[in-house]
Amino acid sequence: MLSALMYILVPMPCMFFGDGSTESLINRDDDGWINAAKFLTGASLVGSLAIPIILRHADFISTGAMLIEFLSFFIFLGTVMCYYRVNSEDEWSTKESSLAWTAME
Repeated sequence: MLSALMYILVPMPCMFFGDGSTESLINRDDDGWINAAKFLTGASLVGSLAIPIILRHADFISTGAMLIEFLSFFIFLGTVMCYYRVNSEDEWSTKESSLAWTAME
C-alpha cells in the first residue's frame, strides 16, 4: 500500500506547483515553485523504489514481492513516458498544422 500511495503522490507536485502540465518539468526557468515541483516529484520517484528495498531489507516482504513492486514501477514509468510522448507529438502536430495554414494564407 505504501508503493500505491507513492504512485498517487508522484503527479501531485506537477498539478499543484507546475500548472498541471508536463512541460514545466523540462523547462529551465528559475521559478521557485517549479523547482519545488521537480524536487518533490524526484523524491516521490526515489521513494517508490526505496520503500520495497527497505521492506525487503527488514524482512517484511519476500524477494518476489520486491521484484513485483519493481515491475509495477517500470510499467508505471513506461506508461508516463508514453503519455508524455503522445502529448508532445499532439502539440507538435498542432503547431505544424497551424504553420501550414498560415503559410497557405
